[in-house]
Formats: sequence, C-alpha cells, structure tokens
Amino acid sequence: MCCFSQAAEYVRVTGDDWTRLGELADRYAHFIGHRAYLRMHDGHCAALAVQPAPGGGFDFFCTIYGRRPQTCRDLGRGSPECAGELAAKAARVAAAYQVETQPPRPTQRS
Repeated sequence: MCCFSQAAEYVRVTGDDWTRLGELADRYAHFIGHRAYLRMHDGHCAALAVQPAPGGGFDFFCTIYGRRPQTCRDLGRGSPECAGELAAKAARVAAAYQVETQPPRPTQRS
C-alpha cells in the first residue's frame, strides 16, 4: 500500500540507494532539481508490478525488492508502520483497481 501515490516526490532516493539500484537506477529513479526520487507510474511506484491474481483481484510485488531504497526498507512488512499505511491507503488502492473486497496483501517474488 505504501507504493501508491500521485506525488512525483514520494520516495526519496539517496546516493546509497542509487548505488544499490546499480544499472536499474536510471530506469526506476529520476532527479527533480538536485534530489532523486523513485519514478511513479499510474499512481504507484514504477517498480511495483501489478498482475491479475488467480481467482480474481490483483497481486502486487516489488521488482527491485533486493535493491529497494532505504525508505522502503525502513517500512517493514507487518510492522505497526506498515499496518498504518494499509489502514490509511487500502481504500484508495482498492478503488484504483476496482477490487470489491479487501485488496490482496503485497507479495515478494524472486
């Protein structure tokens, strides 16, 4: 849920993050002024893959999980902060994908 926003300056990318992204940095991050941010696409992080799930709904997973910026690393799955993001944004994500029930939990795929 924390991958969704309309803001272009949503997830800050530091120098260490840029290095960690390696050859993927230019694809998933960009500069606005003198600061780098993850690119956003269709209201979510460009690195978030959205695919139809078997049986309906959608699966969401990060395509750069092992290289994700520190901000994303700090918001641990299942943490109280993650639960807060879920509570605050689940309806917005569900509406964007016309999910009639509670949206699926994000998954990590290798």
